[in-house]
Amino acid sequence: MSEKLTNEMREQLIEAAKQARQWAYAPYSHYQVGAAVLTVSGRLYDGINIENAAYPATICAERVAIYKAVSEGERQFLALAVVTDNGGTPCGICRQALAEFGLETIILVADGTGEIKLETSLADLLPLAFRADKLDKIEKV
Repeated sequence: MSEKLTNEMREQLIEAAKQARQWAYAPYSHYQVGAAVLTVSGRLYDGINIENAAYPATICAERVAIYKAVSEGERQFLALAVVTDNGGTPCGICRQALAEFGLETIILVADGTGEIKLETSLADLLPLAFRADKLDKIEKV
């Protein structure tokens, strides 16, 4: 699927994530994250990390972007970009949230300047992902 992701799309995704990052609410970690997801239908949704004094209530930028898209009816993603100062990759929870909608999603990781540090598939980023097909194997009581 990466052949469907043009250089222009890559640039647009990274720029959207970079711009969104300015709105990150990170008063505790000071680790601002911006994300942007491109759907198969061509729509783009951005997200930021939003921290909370009760740490478990914090949500990552990647999930904000994904959930915005899902709340608008999107279910298929072409690519997701994440931008941090140091090019940090999506956390495990975000990887699992993305896996719900397809392991073929391309993941772009960029640093604060917008330089791509990693381009990979979600399948490579989350090997042996837990998916809905595993639930079919459970016997119902």
